[in-house]
Amino acid sequence: MQQLQGLRAFVTVAREGSVSRAAEKLHLTQPAVSLKLKQLQQDIGLKLFSRKPQGLDLTADGQALLPVAERALAGLSAFEQSARALHSTVRGRLRIGTIVDPEFIRLGAFLNRLVARAPQLETELHQGMSGSVLEQVRKGDLDVGFYLAPPDAGPGKAAPELTHRELARFDYHVIAPSGWAARVADNRWEVLAGLPWIVTPVDSVHNRLLNDVMSPMGLAPNGVAQVDQEACMLDLVRAGVGLSLARDALAMAERQERGLVVVEGVRLPCALSFIWHRDRSGEPMLQEALEALAGVWGLPAA
Repeated sequence: MQQLQGLRAFVTVAREGSVSRAAEKLHLTQPAVSLKLKQLQQDIGLKLFSRKPQGLDLTADGQALLPVAERALAGLSAFEQSARALHSTVRGRLRIGTIVDPEFIRLGAFLNRLVARAPQLETELHQGMSGSVLEQVRKGDLDVGFYLAPPDAGPGKAAPELTHRELARFDYHVIAPSGWAARVADNRWEVLAGLPWIVTPVDSVHNRLLNDVMSPMGLAPNGVAQVDQEACMLDLVRAGVGLSLARDALAMAERQERGLVVVEGVRLPCALSFIWHRDRSGEPMLQEALEALAGVWGLPAA
């Protein structure tokens, strides 16, 4: 510390050309500045200034050491700024529940932006179905998560203690194997329910969407296989096993590339949301996550 104070005195006197002006800049007395210079010169065994009528001039040794001293002080200043910044840096581990495919929820872009905003924040990903993510956030096993539900429903029905930020809206379509156009030409739910279906567990948004539309009619899908992965569902539809639901982009791609049939006139609206516990809304870690999401999805700041 003593040498650092001596460096500050040395650089300031060199810039100002006098001990008195340097003392004003450093908010020290002239004797204090002179003492620091003397101690520095004794420590390094070199004379840094020569006295002249108009003030102090750098010696050759002083001129050689001045740039080095300036760099040392600049490095110290950068160190102090970085140390101060760390006091306000968000730290900890954010446990995130993820669903469906990473591209759809823009997971890579979200994590990249979050790490840039909060480099000391560690993320831990847990893949699951929408309903299981909601339950784990509700119980505190996850901090935040992605969630699928009909528009404006959010997590409120199942867990009123949770809140959410809606990210996007889209539609689910009913898709059928290639060659089934005639079988699904009648798109009434009474007819569709009786056809073979690839069903999903209750935690899946597919299950909830179908239940919401069929249950009021006293219907249920004729399940012939149950899976919990979207990729498996598509494979079974391609294999001719039965009907399923697919997000609009997936449904159109499967129709174009694989010849699957998209049932005309049937759309189930859905929304992708980001959910968290209501009483944690003010936590810095959560705020960083919401700001990162807003940037990725082009949403107004939270």
